[in-house]
Amino acid sequence: MDFGQNTNQNNALEKLINEAIKKVDGNKENDICRFLPMATGGYIHHFTMRKMKTESPEQLMALIKKHVTETDKPQSVPPKPRAARGSRKRRDQYLFTKTDLERMLNMARLAGDKEMVRKLTPKKDLRTIKRELIISIRHGRFDQDLWQAYGETITHQNSMIANGAAVAV
Repeated sequence: MDFGQNTNQNNALEKLINEAIKKVDGNKENDICRFLPMATGGYIHHFTMRKMKTESPEQLMALIKKHVTETDKPQSVPPKPRAARGSRKRRDQYLFTKTDLERMLNMARLAGDKEMVRKLTPKKDLRTIKRELIISIRHGRFDQDLWQAYGETITHQNSMIANGAAVAV
């Protein structure tokens, strides 16, 4: 019994949709979406309308009747205002060129600010750090910054492995 009622409702909805398409001079079902307002602003998305056809056909029928078929001249709903492209970009970040960074790195070295030198020095991979460390030891030099970079890289690598193992378990 319920199946027959559901079929009748679907047929009535399809008939109403076709009537609405003709009234707005559209070609397909999606063309009536621009005439159906959403509670949050703007018009209904065609995916939402398609979902409403199966989940709440009564509500969709009421919307179509109210805003399209029972009005003399259906009015297109203005789209919901969206954020402009690039609006999520942070405005307070500074953009430095490679030469700017090299100049700041040189100034930090001249000032003896080891922390700033470490932050501005480009990150090296573990293989490069090991190679440079071995070369410096062969030449009888000990580079504190290189050793510190090696320690930080190993610590970071071990923590990544630990986190990956914890997630995998």
